Amino acid sequence: NRFGGDGIMIGRAAIGYPWIFNEIKHFLNFGTKLSPPTMEERVRATKKHVDFSVRWKGDRLGIFEMRRHYASYFKGIPDFKPFRTRLVEVETIADVTAILDEVMATYTKTLLVA
Repeated sequence: NRFGGDGIMIGRAAIGYPWIFNEIKHFLNFGTKLSPPTMEERVRATKKHVDFSVRWKGDRLGIFEMRRHYASYFKGIPDFKPFRTRLVEVETIADVTAILDEVMATYTKTLLVA
């Protein structure tokens, strides 16, 4: 094979970062790195994950179990800690959605100004 390996293990890298699969596929096909996911992609994926979690586990447990994933979805985003702190404190999907909408608005504004 081209890269000298028989395979790769992804494991935990995929938790909270579902884009890794496309990034690997792109690299293997073209030898170049993809740009990181946009804020819109991160927020959309997080909302989808929260929705699935709540539908599968119920409101309380679904929201609680999502708390460990927020840092992964937004890893490397500057000044994200205050949002993460709020996300791990709320107890309803409406509150999570409102904070994620605020994240989107904040970082869209920041990117337009920068």
